Amino acid sequence: MTTTHDELAGLGNYEFGWADPDVAGATAKRGLSEDVVREISALKNEPEWMLEFRLKALRLFERKPMPNWGADLSGIHFDNIKYFVRATDKQVTSWDDLPADIKNTYDKLGIPEAEKQRLLSGVAAQYESETVYHSINADLERQGVIFLDTDTALKEHEDLFREHFATVIPSGDNKFSALNSAVWSGGSFIYVPKGVHVEIPLQAYFRINTENMGQFERTLIIADEGSYVHYLEGCTAPIYSSDSLHSAVVEIIVKKGARARYTTIQNWSNNVYNLVTKRAAAHEGATMEWIDGNLGSKVTMKYPAVWLLGEHAKGETLSIAFAGPGQHQDAGSKMVHAAPNTSSNIVSKSVARGGGRTSYRGLVQIQEGAHRSKSSVKCDALLVDTISRSDTYPYVDVREDDVTMGHEATVSKVSEDQLFYLMSRGLTEDEAMAMIVRGFVEPIAKELPMEYALELNRLIEMQMEGAVG
Repeated sequence: MTTTHDELAGLGNYEFGWADPDVAGATAKRGLSEDVVREISALKNEPEWMLEFRLKALRLFERKPMPNWGADLSGIHFDNIKYFVRATDKQVTSWDDLPADIKNTYDKLGIPEAEKQRLLSGVAAQYESETVYHSINADLERQGVIFLDTDTALKEHEDLFREHFATVIPSGDNKFSALNSAVWSGGSFIYVPKGVHVEIPLQAYFRINTENMGQFERTLIIADEGSYVHYLEGCTAPIYSSDSLHSAVVEIIVKKGARARYTTIQNWSNNVYNLVTKRAAAHEGATMEWIDGNLGSKVTMKYPAVWLLGEHAKGETLSIAFAGPGQHQDAGSKMVHAAPNTSSNIVSKSVARGGGRTSYRGLVQIQEGAHRSKSSVKCDALLVDTISRSDTYPYVDVREDDVTMGHEATVSKVSEDQLFYLMSRGLTEDEAMAMIVRGFVEPIAKELPMEYALELNRLIEMQMEGAVG
C-alpha cells in the first residue's frame, strides 16, 4: 500500500532548525590530532591523568576500524569536524545571565519555563562543547545530591569522579567511545547518596549550533545504595547542508537496591550522525530503566545496555524510533545477565515511512552461573507505505539451561481494513491514521512523566504535520 496521508507527510520535518549567529564556531579548528587533544585538556586545566587518558584513547581511535555492520557511516569525514567550540567564557546559574543569542535559543525551546513550573529538580544546558547553564533544587543539594557538568565535577570531586569514570565503558570499547574519550567535553555528573530519592527528574538539554560540529559530552551517574534518580535528556540542532556528529558516552552505576531511570527524547536535525554508547552496571537488587525516543538525526546507532552484575538485578529498555525520508534509525538494546536470578525486559517500537529505515539490533546474553534468570524481548515495527524498510537482528546467547528466554518480533503495515473500521466510526482518514500511530507507540509514551509524554506526542504530531488530535 502506498499512502499520501497528509498527517504523515511531514515525518522528518523539523521545527528546531534555526541557527544562531555562529561566532564561536566560525574560528574553531577542524580535524583531529594529538595537538587538538592536548589543547582541549589545557583549556580545561585538567589533571595529568586525564590528559594521559585522552591521548591513549586517541591512539585506540586511530587503530580501530569503522563499524561495517550497521548504518552507512561513509559520510563522516573526521578531518572536517570541529571538535571543540566554546560558546561562552563562563557558566551561569540564571537564564538572564546567558549571552542573548544563547538565551534566545533556550527560550524558543521552552526550557526555562519548564524549570519555572517546577517540573524539574535540576537543569543543565549544553551549547556546543560546554555546559552554559546549571541549577539544582536547594533541598536536594542539602541532602548531598551532586548535579554538575562533568568538567566541573572533575575539578571539585576528583576522587569520586576518578573512582567511577570509564569503569563501565572503557575507552577502547568501540571506535566512537574511543573518539569520545579523546575529545569529551561537557555532559552531566550526578551522585545520589545512599537512601536519597530524587522524585522529580533532573534534565539536561544539548544543542549543536555550529555547522560540522562534533558534540562529545560525557555523562556519569552514580546511584548509591537504596537511592533513586530519573534523568532526562533532549537534543536539537539547526539544519545545515553538511553533517554534524554527536558521539556521547553515558555510564551509570546503580548500586545495591538502587533504581535509576534514564529518558532520552532525541530530536536532532536530519544532518546529524547520532552515534552514542550508553551502558549501566546494575548491582545486587538494583533496577536500571532506559526510556529511549529517537525521532531525529540522519543516522542513529544506539543500543543502551545493562550489565546485570548482582543477584536479583533488573534491567529494562523501552524504545521508540521514527524514520522518515533519508533517515536510518539503527537502535536496540543489550542485556548481559552475569548473576543468578536476574531479569530483563526489552520493548522496541518503530515506525517508518517515505523510504525511511528502522533496524532493531539487540543482544541478550545469559552467562554461565546466571541460574534462574529471565529475559523477554518484544520488537514491533509499523510500515506506513511500501517503500520503507524495517529489519530485526536479534542475538541470543544462553549458557545455562534453567533460565527463561522469550523473543517476539512483528512487522505490520497500516491496513485498509483498519482505516475503514475507524472511518466507519466517524473518524476522517487523517484522524484514523493518527490514532493508529499514536496507539502503536502508547506503551512507551505512558512510561514518561505526563508533561514529557505530552511533549513526545507533540513532537510526533509535529513530524507528521497535520495530525488531528
